[in-house]
Amino acid sequence: MVSHPSVQPAVFQASLREQFEAFLDEHRSALHDSLDGLTEEQARRSLVTSKTTLLGLVKHAAFVERVWFDEAISCRSRTEIGIPASPDESFDLRDGDTIASVQGAYRQACAASRRATAELTLDDLLLGNRRGPLPLRWVYLHTLRELAQHCGHADILREQILDGTAHGG
Repeated sequence: MVSHPSVQPAVFQASLREQFEAFLDEHRSALHDSLDGLTEEQARRSLVTSKTTLLGLVKHAAFVERVWFDEAISCRSRTEIGIPASPDESFDLRDGDTIASVQGAYRQACAASRRATAELTLDDLLLGNRRGPLPLRWVYLHTLRELAQHCGHADILREQILDGTAHGG
């Protein structure tokens, strides 16, 4: 059974900030958990013409966290952070990428995001994005939208893999 903390009564009455964070964490968990119970081969299986695989999707989500909650807040370059220059490159899998290593990196990125935003308000401006100064509330909404899209992608890919309907390799 899928857990949906965002629909708990306490969240209904929580502050907007707490609601944002509940929804973000719910989607972070769903994406992380999309790899649970899969083999390494299944996690790497390519089912679409793009670079998208379940393992690559979670690896990309770690990139997203670092772009929006490290680069945008700290104003450090992607090179300094140690992430790819482009979103497309963030889907690239290396030989050493495993379910455990990618999930671990994603958990670390999410924890770093929480720490980076802990002292900020929703109206604080983040200065390190190429679009220019953005309020944290916009970054939360943007990240939530992206994670929700990727959770949908992960659901479909996982269903194909587990139902044996996948014909990729």
